[in-house]
Amino acid sequence: MDGWDWTASVAMLMLLMIQLMLLVQYLQTNKAWRLLEHWHATTKERQQRMSWHAEENRELKSALRAEKAHVEQLQRKVEILQALLP
Repeated sequence: MDGWDWTASVAMLMLLMIQLMLLVQYLQTNKAWRLLEHWHATTKERQQRMSWHAEENRELKSALRAEKAHVEQLQRKVEILQALLP
């Protein structure tokens, strides 16, 4: 084997090693990308749930305020009726 064949063989081996490293990096990047997509979907679902819970909390707080106002009104009526009794 003369010098040229040896150099070409080493160069070919180095190119194959580089290709192998690129393949490994691609596979790792692909795995990371899938993980990021999963996290994105999960985060989006959680944000939707948080929004739904926030809306439900607003509705419940509004209903509670209305019930408290109704109780106060009924208490005033009871006080008036008690004042009318002998």
